[in-house]
Amino acid sequence: MRVRTDDRRQAILDVATEMFREVGYARASMAAISARIGGSKGTLYRYFKSKEELFAGAMMAVMEEQAEDAIGLLDTSNPDVCSALRGFGLAYLALLTSSDAIAIMRAAIAEGANSALGSTLYTCGAERAWREMAAYIAHLHETGALRAGDAKLAAAHLKGLLEAGMIEPLLFGAKAWFAQDEAVDAAVDRFLRAYDYDGDAGDAR
Repeated sequence: MRVRTDDRRQAILDVATEMFREVGYARASMAAISARIGGSKGTLYRYFKSKEELFAGAMMAVMEEQAEDAIGLLDTSNPDVCSALRGFGLAYLALLTSSDAIAIMRAAIAEGANSALGSTLYTCGAERAWREMAAYIAHLHETGALRAGDAKLAAAHLKGLLEAGMIEPLLFGAKAWFAQDEAVDAAVDRFLRAYDYDGDAGDAR
């Protein structure tokens, strides 16, 4: 019975994800989702108490998987810090500029302080990635590769550099100012210069 219940829940999530991507959070309705699934709204509400909860469930796996991809690039045994940061930056921007992430951010803004939607998804995705980045920067500071006594602040600076001209335009339906690789290269270069990167110090290990 549990397997059947889990299968049904996953089937609902698959259909909901498809619909949210097609029409967006605001235009998708529980009635339309249940109609596409082929069941009643009552069945849908047995699994998810609200559209917000369903949206969070549908997007959670996407955010977690993409965050894992970015985190996996922060390998402290890799002496090529520039390559690691660049790889992370590309993975992070791919996550944040995806149609799913833009939909999440727009929905969170629209719902405002009355909803936990944004914070729930941010915690499992981008926030976790930046916690790992702060830990990575702290390691680089300990080895002498960077001068970053406040690793969390340094991570915030890198975050700002990566997002500049990239995220805000997309939220408003405009084009990003730069190509992703161009934005990442510039951000990583300026970050390493600002924090006195020394590629010979302890080979980052």
